[in-house]
Amino acid sequence: MCGIVGYVGKQNATDVLIDGLRKLEYRGYDSAGIAVFENHKIVIEKAKGRLDNLEQKMEETHRPTGHCGIGHTRWATHGEPSDVNSHPHGNERVTIVHNGIIENYQQLKEKLEHRGYSFLSETDTESVAKLLDYYYSGDPIETLQKVISAIQGSYALGVMFKDNPGTIYAIRKESPLIVGVGKGENFIASDVPAIIKYTKDYYLLDENEIAVLTQDSVHVYDLDGEEIQKELHTANWDVEAAEKGGYPHFMIKEIHEQPSAFRNTVSPRIIDGLPDLQLENLSDEQLKTIERIHIVACGTAMHAGMVGKYVIEEMARIPVDVDVASEFRYRNPILGKNDLVVIISQSGETADTLAALRLAKQQGVPTLAIVNVVGSSIAREADSVCYTWAGPEIAVASTKAYMVQLSVMYLLAAKFSQLKGTLSENEVRSFCGKLMEIPDLLETVLEQADNCQYFASKFQNARDLFFIGRGVDYSLSLEGSLKLKEISYIHSEAYAAGELKHGTISLITDEVPVVAIATQQALYEKMISNVKEVKARGAKVLLICREDAPEQKDITSYQLRIPLVDDILMPLLTTVPLQLFAYYTAVLRGCDVDKPRNLAKSVTVE
Repeated sequence: MCGIVGYVGKQNATDVLIDGLRKLEYRGYDSAGIAVFENHKIVIEKAKGRLDNLEQKMEETHRPTGHCGIGHTRWATHGEPSDVNSHPHGNERVTIVHNGIIENYQQLKEKLEHRGYSFLSETDTESVAKLLDYYYSGDPIETLQKVISAIQGSYALGVMFKDNPGTIYAIRKESPLIVGVGKGENFIASDVPAIIKYTKDYYLLDENEIAVLTQDSVHVYDLDGEEIQKELHTANWDVEAAEKGGYPHFMIKEIHEQPSAFRNTVSPRIIDGLPDLQLENLSDEQLKTIERIHIVACGTAMHAGMVGKYVIEEMARIPVDVDVASEFRYRNPILGKNDLVVIISQSGETADTLAALRLAKQQGVPTLAIVNVVGSSIAREADSVCYTWAGPEIAVASTKAYMVQLSVMYLLAAKFSQLKGTLSENEVRSFCGKLMEIPDLLETVLEQADNCQYFASKFQNARDLFFIGRGVDYSLSLEGSLKLKEISYIHSEAYAAGELKHGTISLITDEVPVVAIATQQALYEKMISNVKEVKARGAKVLLICREDAPEQKDITSYQLRIPLVDDILMPLLTTVPLQLFAYYTAVLRGCDVDKPRNLAKSVTVE
């Protein structure tokens, strides 16, 4: 959510900033801007809308030329999207870009207005820019120290002072920010894709560390002004991994990357036929003592946790609770000494999920993070971390990140089953062997893309749509519905099929199609009864079922069949056609698939 890029070096800063901001478009934004040192002054250009609007405006007015600058893509929180509310903010002396939310900005604004400052925007960020100017005495480090002690909330800041041309200052708290290290050039960015074209080497800033960047140096200081020696990290993927590779959208590219992403996450964690999650600070002896698991996440990650609940409870017989992070953190949860809190987040920066992690740690409960981004806040703060090796996921709607989150849920289920003795060693080995076969089966499912496109063409004009399922298929219904509404903007809801008759069936008409997921053999007949109920009300039904399920042509309009695996593994395969159905529906409706309106890839504010 929002994106920051900063550059200092020999290249044209404007070109580098715009290029970097394009790599961060997946985070979601509604305006963009840059500030560049040009002829001994800071020149600001910004515009509402897409980066193309900013570029067009600069072509018509002025495109700054210089070798040091900061840029920003804004997702509106305080104040509507507009040129004035866009970042950067500042004046002749100091200019900033900011991600996050300043909670006490109103008090700061009133204080500064009493001291003669006037405000142009509705943003919380402008209060920080004015506060920097108010405290500035010629020493940027000292000024930042004073400002940080005065502001409350979350922030990642990129700052330039007119008196220090060719220097960028950066600091973060609860919002991601990295420092890229190049040869004769250095960078700041919200995420690695923004700079991977220029360098793979970067520092991870810890909270309230101040980074000072020039063309030839990077120094990092704590709030006492003491210099800190940082570990240099190197990205293990390149710019091609963040490009479309011939696909029309990142989303469809990432859907097709799921077999390899699954293999990359699972294969290294099955050793000699048995699960080995290689968890630091969580030994097998500790895991054996776990009596209850709390899975905490948001959105798609929470849906992965719901599948995990079914699988872990079925295989390991450990009770599992699944909570939306924004509810968990505020409901005073009851956590026991033998509990485990599992935190799931693609970015590792999700604000509510990070807060839930910290709450669990405050109560002394062991925490396990399942994240995709190495060195992210959640990864660093959890007691133990299991990385999902999905590579960069650019499309806002998560697909392959969800798939690898599911894969870790299955690995955890296998591990707990082994430790608790609910499955024999031979049964665990057999299960792990079947997991290793999943990538090939995913390839087979992907061959049904044309069928999914055809079904999408039959549903694309729906105003409302329902997904129904029972058991683990209900969890899949939730994710299928979310994917559809995220990118196609069709109003879609998911229901446990048995609940339809308790009110929701009143909404079913011949204008409301239904996607029925029925992959569980023990529940199949029950699901068919529910399909008959909606069919009787005129609904057009797409049935997603096992390859060997009986024909149901009299009560369904369309059927999509999934290759045979054990029922418990069915979610891994069924996920793919749900993603493809959503994708093709959005494409046929002319939607911006990779950057759906109002959404952001990494939700770093409440």
